[in-house]
Amino acid sequence: MVRILNIAKNTFFTLLICLMTACFGDKEQKEYTPWGTVVGEEYTDSADTETLSVGDLQSQGEMIMLTISGPETYYDYHGQGMGLHFLLCEKLAQRIGVKLRVDLCKDTLEMKKKLLNNEGDIIACPVNDKDLFECGPKWAVNKENVSLQNEIKAWYKPNMLQEIKKYQQNLLANGGVTRKVYAPIINREKGLISRWDHLFKKYSSIPRLDWKLMAAQCYQESCFDPKARSWAGACGLMQIMPSTGALLGLEKNDIYNPERNVSAAARYMAQLMKEFDDIDSQYDRICFALASYNGGKYHVRDAMALARKNNQNPNRWAHVSAYILKLAQPQYYNDPVVKYGYMRGTETHDYVERIMNRWREYGGKIPRTVQGYSGYDGPSTQPTINTSGAVPRPAKKKHRFSEQ
Repeated sequence: MVRILNIAKNTFFTLLICLMTACFGDKEQKEYTPWGTVVGEEYTDSADTETLSVGDLQSQGEMIMLTISGPETYYDYHGQGMGLHFLLCEKLAQRIGVKLRVDLCKDTLEMKKKLLNNEGDIIACPVNDKDLFECGPKWAVNKENVSLQNEIKAWYKPNMLQEIKKYQQNLLANGGVTRKVYAPIINREKGLISRWDHLFKKYSSIPRLDWKLMAAQCYQESCFDPKARSWAGACGLMQIMPSTGALLGLEKNDIYNPERNVSAAARYMAQLMKEFDDIDSQYDRICFALASYNGGKYHVRDAMALARKNNQNPNRWAHVSAYILKLAQPQYYNDPVVKYGYMRGTETHDYVERIMNRWREYGGKIPRTVQGYSGYDGPSTQPTINTSGAVPRPAKKKHRFSEQ
């Protein structure tokens, strides 16, 4: 009872003090909201009206790069960013101590608009605009962002672009895979292709493919080296990316395990074969799946869209493969029907051709009904292809400080 009375007594005196302060205190004293604005005054989000200094970028942990798709600017390569300006901007982000996020734009006008609206921090491609501050390798930042301007001035050296170009060439050499090269076949007479034949035979039933096709694909990926690794992080016999492996249930610690690596690749090929179940020809479906395994299904869908637009059959590899190659040309990767931009099409085209040729050399069971197909059946009557998705993840949040 005494404790209750004391609590009531303390509460009474607290209320009395608050009342006296309200009555006799400074009439000009202002009340503030928890986020620091005066009660009754309109709240303005500074992130929408002010540029972000280097310190602000470090606080939020990321820098947004605005650019356009292209071999010199940015493109997706086996799930990794590539392009001279992207790699150089990544170095700048590392210096500042933040992650780099890419927002692909249609043109210079869109990049400028986003930069001035504080939807991005730097335009990382050659620009020439009097309303922006040019810096580094003809990049641009907001004129009001003096902090970032000074950071780039202190960091950039004229020889950096050439160094990055050499670095990129080294990464792309031979697909950037470190591996031992084993013989493509052990004994043709005995039908022995590799020491891993038992794995290909065991797991090829998952995607319902000839085991010799999996062997041909494995040789193209790793030359049968179970310890092969690419600069992008692809690992093992079938060069599985850790992120892809995680989606397939392949633990990172098991990614070099030959059996589990091949098993994961088989499940991935099964997914890709299903992705193209709108393709009636088994032969063509295999080619589309292999192309997607190497270059990504979204780029393959872009090539199919181009084939359709140009009155070719989007369901025949003989037609679509030509547009896989053309996705390296500006007039094609900038076409409105293309959603995912530039592609190193030569590599993907050669990847499919080499695997299919090696499959034949291994005596594979190639579907005969369309083997060597080169005719044209007329426009496709298949439903419109779904090209939803995003590579890379765009920076289109309403509020850039909201949680990821």
